[in-house]
Amino acid sequence: MKNSIQPQNILANLEIENLNEMQVIAQNAIISDNNILLLSPTGSGKTLAFLLPVFEMLKPEIHSVQCLILVPSRELGLQIEQVWKKMGTDYKVNICYGGHSIDTEIKNLSNPPAVLIGTPGRIKDHIEKGTFRLDKIETLILDEFDKSLQLGFHEEMSFIIGKLPKLNKRVLVSATSDIEIPRYTGVVNPTILDFIPEEEESSNLSTKIVISKEKDKIESLFHLLCSLNSEAALVFCNHREAAERISELLNEKEVYATYYHGGMDQDERERALIMFRNGSVNYLITTDLAARGLDIPEMNHVIHYQLPAKEGEFTHRNGRTARMLATGTAYIILNESEKKPDYLDNSTKILKVGNSGILPKSPEFQTIYISGGKKNKLNKFDIVGFFSQKGKLERGDLGLIEVKDFISFAAVKATKVEDFLSLIKDEKMKGKKFKIEVARNVIKKEED
Repeated sequence: MKNSIQPQNILANLEIENLNEMQVIAQNAIISDNNILLLSPTGSGKTLAFLLPVFEMLKPEIHSVQCLILVPSRELGLQIEQVWKKMGTDYKVNICYGGHSIDTEIKNLSNPPAVLIGTPGRIKDHIEKGTFRLDKIETLILDEFDKSLQLGFHEEMSFIIGKLPKLNKRVLVSATSDIEIPRYTGVVNPTILDFIPEEEESSNLSTKIVISKEKDKIESLFHLLCSLNSEAALVFCNHREAAERISELLNEKEVYATYYHGGMDQDERERALIMFRNGSVNYLITTDLAARGLDIPEMNHVIHYQLPAKEGEFTHRNGRTARMLATGTAYIILNESEKKPDYLDNSTKILKVGNSGILPKSPEFQTIYISGGKKNKLNKFDIVGFFSQKGKLERGDLGLIEVKDFISFAAVKATKVEDFLSLIKDEKMKGKKFKIEVARNVIKKEED
């Protein structure tokens, strides 16, 4: 049996004309070699680089898990799942992670996927429960392997790999080159595909230090944001409480921000990312959770409100800007008495940020929540048609639309939202009345 979809159709589904050099080389190597170490920067297209060869190696006649992809975070797993679904193959994919209903996962696995994505802890749980067969898994992908090691998933990964009797292809993927490969992976003398550029070649990123006279740096951050011509920015800090506090203080100053960290519910985290992606908020205040593995747009500005202890995380944060051929700036806010970490270059320029008094422009869009999704037989075309015909929105009034299983979100020009909601309040979409309203920002905890 042959796969019914051709690789060129997959690229069309992904709206990609051609693969980049790294993806072409990785695809050929993964198919031909059994042990691969793929090193490539954040944003270079590593996910597709391993998913395309995985697709080519799947066997339609086997109705069981054939490829296992282990990831350090649910966000990365969800992103991989999204890419696979967009590829439009005939093969089922499932994802398993902590915080997700294990009963739902067990039900999904009763009709086994060809590709299973999961975090090490949750996949270990499923193996112990015997919820899916292991004897047909021939391919293992360890994505962001360095992050999994950093988070201490050694025991879980060792357990999982030791339970895969027919494993013959192992692919380790990382954005960091200085990693030791543990013996339990079974990866011996791998084919190394190193696409991480030399530091001296990475001249697209400029780094600037902003000196804060106050220990509490919020005023310096505020003035810096006011100087960025209303362009979006990622603001990194080290603790969840700091992310929430900074977001709240900025909103009090009428600078539209939201926060993102590992202590939030999954739906809250997803909503924060959606609002940031579609331009309903300009500033995402986050921990290192957003340093990699997230589907967010290319940033011109990354701001270190607090610096991480290790250079590796500093590098990953900065990887959110100046990707590929783009340029970007990393800003470091330091208090006058704060000791600079060793990894900061002493020649880094000081940026003086004045008090212009000019606030960043309000976001162009607002996010509209819809109480229906794929499981309610809604798709993007339904939403576009309804919003245009019943809501009288023109082409430029509608931004990014994201359809989930049971809910959807659409970006609508802020100036059109009030009239739009008035026009559609009594209307039905596909014969059903859905709740349609402005999505609440995660900062409004008391309303959630």
